[in-house]
Amino acid sequence: MFRGVSTLNLDSKGRLAVPTRYREALARECEGRLVLTINHSERCLWLYPLPEWEQIERKLVALPSLDKSAERLKRILMGHATDCELDANGRVLIAPPLREFATLEKRAVLIGQGNKFEIWEEAHWNARRDEWLTQETDEGPLPVELESLSL
Repeated sequence: MFRGVSTLNLDSKGRLAVPTRYREALARECEGRLVLTINHSERCLWLYPLPEWEQIERKLVALPSLDKSAERLKRILMGHATDCELDANGRVLIAPPLREFATLEKRAVLIGQGNKFEIWEEAHWNARRDEWLTQETDEGPLPVELESLSL
């Protein structure tokens, strides 16, 4: 389970050091093999352990090929999916097209999302987080899956 927020630096080659607290779990769960892709609705990246990504990929492949929304989603997520590995120093190389998409240059935020991480450019994350925290909460009824959630 990945949770928490970490502010990190990208090095000059576009590598991001994964915090030490996650490295053992990643080594155990996926032998350090990961998949990076873009988020289809935000300017951030998703970083999945390979087994988690493979489950999502199977679901994407099973979507109907004549459905335009499904095809769009497949093109975006699978088309940008990039295999990567943790190096001996616990870093992951973020390919230039992915860094460009997420506007990553130096400062990044790694956010645990349970089965994956999100990677944001720090200023963009701070702005979106503040926006979400001040957003009106009256956006209509909660989805059925959230109605019984007690926090």
